[in-house]
Amino acid sequence: MMNKPNFSNLKAVFVNCTLKKSPETSHTDYLMDVSKQMMKKEKVTIDEMRLVDHEVAYGVYPDMAERNGQADEWPALSERILAADILVIGTPIWLGEKSSVAQKLIERLYSLSGMTNEKGQYLFYGKVGGCMITGNEDGIKHCAMGILYALQHIGYSIPPQADCGWIGEVGPGPSYGDKEWNGRQLEKPMGFDSDFTNRNTTFMTYNLLHLAAMLKQNGGYPNYGNSRAAWDDGSRWEFENPEYR
Repeated sequence: MMNKPNFSNLKAVFVNCTLKKSPETSHTDYLMDVSKQMMKKEKVTIDEMRLVDHEVAYGVYPDMAERNGQADEWPALSERILAADILVIGTPIWLGEKSSVAQKLIERLYSLSGMTNEKGQYLFYGKVGGCMITGNEDGIKHCAMGILYALQHIGYSIPPQADCGWIGEVGPGPSYGDKEWNGRQLEKPMGFDSDFTNRNTTFMTYNLLHLAAMLKQNGGYPNYGNSRAAWDDGSRWEFENPEYR
């Protein structure tokens, strides 16, 4: 018999990188909502945003308004992302790639990657990341590969099977959640009955929750051997420069 874990002390932020501003329908949001609803039932605190709804500048500095005077809402948005234990990035596929909005998000996350936490570790240590992808042609694994690599590179922890998605047939056709196509009513919303998508979305959601809960319970990662502050102060642990061996 499985014991039901308690995830009620966790917070997740879902960032939809659709190209469509609210309130226009986002098919990616339909899929992200499946994971959100599971987390809400587990008493997880949910925050969500569409990046395109906000004036986020291009650049790889924490505040581009300070850097060159661009209007930039990123500092306020990044506070919301940093307040969460889990980050889920959602994106449509365009020309086989994640959206330009998703790439901008990754670049702005990267702008914070040199900062450190109270242990002297990079800022995203102890936080967990995953991604959700929708489209009408192949590319889920390709997009997930780039997103998850970027997240782990800046310090996020990636659990097993941390991606999920849905794609339709090659070429124009109904997208995830569509109830009609070309004036024809569909029997059920497109993709909602995909066992593959539903299973992977569920596994991704709970793997994110399990890893986030374990990290939070243990206060994140120990900082022995991975503290930038300690390295800068001269600590080298068991490292030995091969030049001197």
